[in-house]
Amino acid sequence: MKTQDDSLKIGELSSMFGLTARTIRYYEELGLLKSNDRTEGIHRRYPGVNIIYLKRIQQLKGYGLSLGEIKEFFDLAERDPSGESCRDLLLTTYQKRIALEEKKILESRTKILELQERATVLQRLESFFFCPGEECPGCPGGGLCGESRGAGIPGTGR
Repeated sequence: MKTQDDSLKIGELSSMFGLTARTIRYYEELGLLKSNDRTEGIHRRYPGVNIIYLKRIQQLKGYGLSLGEIKEFFDLAERDPSGESCRDLLLTTYQKRIALEEKKILESRTKILELQERATVLQRLESFFFCPGEECPGCPGGGLCGESRGAGIPGTGR
């Protein structure tokens, strides 16, 4: 329940965002959240602005940023109230993330093509253990297994 000063209890914040109270405390320890002085009951109260901070933390974590990187943004925002330097750093960070994700996509496409080639070769084989010889693109055995093409694996009876 919000008080007249618009502050929230830790349980209210944690349930709003599906976080544990320990996570809220941890974010506070890192300097990502702010709390008011403790009340007589020794309970922390969190100003309502923490709702915005938690939304931003979840958004940035969703984009793959670490808590350390997020802390850097929050610190920068405190030093530069205009938000310009924080915006520039965030843009640079997003551009790096985009490049990283594009690299992952390219690597995945390459792996998919390789798997498709392997599947095509395997469909023509009588047994998994037969060597396809020259039909095996990028043979890891350097073509050595092609010498026993169709012979299977020695000692296996296959």
